[in-house]
Amino acid sequence: MNSAQTDAYLDRLGAERPARPTADALRTLHLRHLETVPFENLSIHLGEEIVLTEERLLGKVLGGRRGGFCYELNGAFAALLTALGFEVTLLAARVHVPGGGLGVPYDHLALRVGTVDGGEWLADVGFGGLSNGPLAWRERGEQVDAAGVFRLVDVAEGDVDVVKDGTAQYRLEVRPRALGDFVAGAWWHRTSPESHFTRSLVCSRLTEDGGRVTLSGRKLKVTGVDGAVSEARELGDDGEVLAAYREWFGMELARVPRVRGTENGGRE
Repeated sequence: MNSAQTDAYLDRLGAERPARPTADALRTLHLRHLETVPFENLSIHLGEEIVLTEERLLGKVLGGRRGGFCYELNGAFAALLTALGFEVTLLAARVHVPGGGLGVPYDHLALRVGTVDGGEWLADVGFGGLSNGPLAWRERGEQVDAAGVFRLVDVAEGDVDVVKDGTAQYRLEVRPRALGDFVAGAWWHRTSPESHFTRSLVCSRLTEDGGRVTLSGRKLKVTGVDGAVSEARELGDDGEVLAAYREWFGMELARVPRVRGTENGGRE
């Protein structure tokens, strides 16, 4: 990642280049990423290829002004943090599924980030509804965040469960990984009929007031910091949907993405 790309990334986040890779700088970048780069799975439903290389991820986030799902968002964020001098390790995780059990191997990508002031942090800008800021890696007590109360819990074989408000979200392996290790997981999520990403559309980001805006198919919902819904409506024609992507997410799409089976006018 070159200096021009780094500057372009910071410009997209609306963040200044930090003087040093500190914990405070990481918190700022983490929050700004959640506010400006949406979590979205639109490529799956637009027939776009998802390639896990730094060049392609940066091209999508910077040139395309798009977002992505976990592999893309945390993969691109890792490149930015590394360019800014942070020590970044890619970690694999498996998501806890309703009813018990864990998702497929390489189900999720998260980041372990070291800062010059001696801290180690779990950073994750690619898991919808997780913490607004990075979580202290060595802390095993409660960590209060604007998004909830979190704990990192040691489990069998050295793995770590990430728990939000008493519910386990995913299980991290601590072994360092490379971006290419996640290709199979990304392929499964964009092709398998068992993946929730192939069965639904989502585009969501944190708002600057601490709320959230989400466009699921044609359903637009805006919530405040307290979770109260301030706007919820079904969008009409394709022009209105494309305008919503542009207004709320800064994304210029050539056509409306549709879940397979709804191409002939069905609702997502």
